[in-house]
Amino acid sequence: MLEPYPGASILEVGGGHGQLTAGLIKAGYKVTVVGSDESCQMRIRDLIESGLCKFQVGNVLALPYPDDAFDVVISYRFLAHVERWKLFMNELARVATKAVLIDYPTLRSINYITPLLFNLKKGVEKNTRPYTCYNESELLGYVESLGMKVGDRYAQFFWPMVLHRMIKQPAVSSILEGSTRVIGLSRLLGSPIILKLIPTTSVTD
Repeated sequence: MLEPYPGASILEVGGGHGQLTAGLIKAGYKVTVVGSDESCQMRIRDLIESGLCKFQVGNVLALPYPDDAFDVVISYRFLAHVERWKLFMNELARVATKAVLIDYPTLRSINYITPLLFNLKKGVEKNTRPYTCYNESELLGYVESLGMKVGDRYAQFFWPMVLHRMIKQPAVSSILEGSTRVIGLSRLLGSPIILKLIPTTSVTD
């Protein structure tokens, strides 16, 4: 999804989890991470101290940047925990010129039974927080009102992630997910969704 933007400036919103930062830097992107507190830089501190990326504390509902400040804005593993999601999406779109990449759990998936699995998930992961599953039609409808459209969509998992964390067997997980992807179940019912949004005036999908 980032291939059309080599060397782009990227803002990672809520990227203190560090799941993407090193990979983005290695791929040649200029990365800035914004978090709500100084503690958010803990997992990426070595990258910051090495001068490989920047970190800034800021309000994610009122990002401390002017309009069109970055080529691309990425926010993974974050939207599911944002209550004022429309304001959040508005801010992501405001500071991006070329694309916004987000991920989110969708109601059209096994995540629909999240309330029944939450205690199990918490027992396995220990630090699990409640999260929101999104109605994709509502989310995409609001995205269109911001002058953006879907450039790409990828459903990550058919089976609940807690299952994979319980079995702790990457090879088995690969078989489980591969089988559902081949027959199209992942595309239809997979979650979380990685969504690439681009301005409606863009000619690059």
